[in-house]
Amino acid sequence: MTTLDLPAPARPEPRARFRDLVASEWLKLWSLRSTGWSLLLGAVAVVGFNFGTAWDHYRYWLQYDAGSRAEFVANDMALWDAFTYNAAMVLVLCSGAIGAMAVVGEYGSGLIRTTFTAVPARSSLMAAKVLVVTVSQTVFGAVVAGASFWSTQAMLSARDIGLPITHPGAARIVVASALLAPVCAVAGMAVGTLLRRSAPTIVASVLLLLLLPAVLSDRRHLTAVLAHATPLHAWRRLADAGPPVGEPFPWSPGGAWLVYALWALGAAAVAVLAVRHRDQ
Repeated sequence: MTTLDLPAPARPEPRARFRDLVASEWLKLWSLRSTGWSLLLGAVAVVGFNFGTAWDHYRYWLQYDAGSRAEFVANDMALWDAFTYNAAMVLVLCSGAIGAMAVVGEYGSGLIRTTFTAVPARSSLMAAKVLVVTVSQTVFGAVVAGASFWSTQAMLSARDIGLPITHPGAARIVVASALLAPVCAVAGMAVGTLLRRSAPTIVASVLLLLLLPAVLSDRRHLTAVLAHATPLHAWRRLADAGPPVGEPFPWSPGGAWLVYALWALGAAAVAVLAVRHRDQ
């Protein structure tokens, strides 16, 4: 008797689980040597700006007159050193660039074709990428914000003018500064998903996250509303220890938190949905 070798029926390949996509994107992000270096240099720059400002106040404290010292203490100006505006701009630039490169890096190398071929569920893939970048940037933001607060207040405490984290407004500054990183990173991802090229994406991210808030004035109602709708202005409102003084169009911390949430959710939606019906 003879037997026929019949081909075994092909089994459909199981769909990738979302946790597998997350693990893949996590390995992909941290396999790049530039990721670690970018985060390290960004952290040094951010903490350095804040520590330098606190060091300047510590060094020249005895040279200030009595009125200036009393004003510094009465207005909780030690919290201004906890996270400065210059440090916030560096954080915005660093996080936005890292988020953008998490997307355009694959487009530039052509790896995105292989990725989409292996995982046809593009939205799920981009959702995993957004989740990985958001988590990593949240940790990064928490580290630099916490290190900045601890180092600056420890320096100022040597002059008995440092403030604890339990001081009113201190925790809000740390949390707002930490969350600025993932918000800008996801915004950079959205821009990268739309443009898909490194140079235009970096330029557009800088224009959107840094230059646009800088040119919008708080002195007119329309430009003030537009300025308040940007993450950098939202951070400034949250980092202000007291109520706004001298602003013609003041707004509340709740509105600033809402800006954070809308930018994060809107940018994530753009990154996830923009790849559905576009070519590779």
